Amino acid sequence: MTQLTGRPTIDDDVVHLTVPADGGYLGVLRTATAGLAARLQFALDEIEDLRIAVDEACAMLLAIATRNAELECRFRVTEDALTVEVTVPTVRGAALPAESSFAWKVLTALTTAASAWAADGRATISLLTRRTSGY
Repeated sequence: MTQLTGRPTIDDDVVHLTVPADGGYLGVLRTATAGLAARLQFALDEIEDLRIAVDEACAMLLAIATRNAELECRFRVTEDALTVEVTVPTVRGAALPAESSFAWKVLTALTTAASAWAADGRATISLLTRRTSGY
């Protein structure tokens, strides 16, 4: 599957965060998401939608993560969009929820686009959200 990206600009910023794959650390990722979305001047409801989507994506990944894994989160900030890519090592035979699942309905309702893939013992969910409000 192709990675989702916002429209590139010369001033793109990429932020990498790695936290233990434990629900207790998801607040760090939600806070980073909100801060970066605010930097792009997303509306408050857009920021909250993105925080919920990141939380849901992480919950999906935590369910299939290996013991003592780390959750890697890559934020790409462009002029009008934020891409959040979350990756975790997975247990053997793990599968992401089907695109018809409630979790995927949440992700697609709250973001501009969402995709997922698994390869080499790792699963990744990518979320793209474009700012709809003006400056």
